[in-house]
Amino acid sequence: MVDPPLAVAAPRRVALSPNVRGALWMLLSAVTFTAMTTLIKFLGKDYPASLQAFYRQAAGLLVLAPWILRHPVRAFATTRPGILIFRAGAGTIGMIMSFYAFQKMPLAEANALSFTRALWLVPLAAFVLREKVGPHRIGAAIVGFLGVVLMLHPDGKGGAIGVPQLCMLAASLLFSFTVVGMKALTRDHPPSTLLYWSAALGFLFTLPLALLSWRWPTPGDLALLCLMGAIATVNQACYIKGMQAADAAAMAPIDYTRLVFSATAGFFLFGEVPGGLTLLGAAVVIASTLYITWREHMIVMRMRTEEVA
Repeated sequence: MVDPPLAVAAPRRVALSPNVRGALWMLLSAVTFTAMTTLIKFLGKDYPASLQAFYRQAAGLLVLAPWILRHPVRAFATTRPGILIFRAGAGTIGMIMSFYAFQKMPLAEANALSFTRALWLVPLAAFVLREKVGPHRIGAAIVGFLGVVLMLHPDGKGGAIGVPQLCMLAASLLFSFTVVGMKALTRDHPPSTLLYWSAALGFLFTLPLALLSWRWPTPGDLALLCLMGAIATVNQACYIKGMQAADAAAMAPIDYTRLVFSATAGFFLFGEVPGGLTLLGAAVVIASTLYITWREHMIVMRMRTEEVA
């Protein structure tokens, strides 16, 4: 009598925890962000920031076009067009400034200064959103800006601040305005509406600036410009997915891995070596923003506990 064959058990799928899924999305976001900024810097010799921003917005609008064209009236339905226009304008100007900074600065230094967006949100939350800002958040923001001062003098001689550094700081401030506008609008608008308005208005706002510095790209450069725009859209999607999948306080530290990726790309592709004060200032900025994120997380958890009680 022949024994029946042993049944082969189906492989079990390993269920990932929300934080692990979020961490993987955030790591992919950091990688795609580094790829985008590397292309910005690589193409910066021949294509100015305004022209690159136009191609980035054009690619994003092209990706979103199928969803917009299904129900165009519903896609742009809003009761507060003024805030949406202001948010898109601030985001467009900030994008052009940040692209210029990435072209002219070492990738690691530009990325480190971009993290000041979280620091700008502290005074904006107090004056614009009328949120209560305690001494812990104020103190952490002050310490973070001291880290910025260290980064702005990487040679240790206290030299003058350059235009690219000022552009990145201004871009971070403008991006913080877009975050504040998002917080105000998402109370009665779906996130897709904000995305559609931002893509459409960003395309319109960058078009005249791109025409002033227009040049026809070669087929190879056109492919890289379109790739840069597509990667930027993927980067946004990965970041949103990461924040949706897990707690923001747990994901914030992983977002800073793009500083490691950008420093690595800058070293191997452009021969950039970050200075000691740049790394020290970046560490101070990261520590202060992480502390702010942790404090906000603890406040939210405390409020939820009180509501349950």
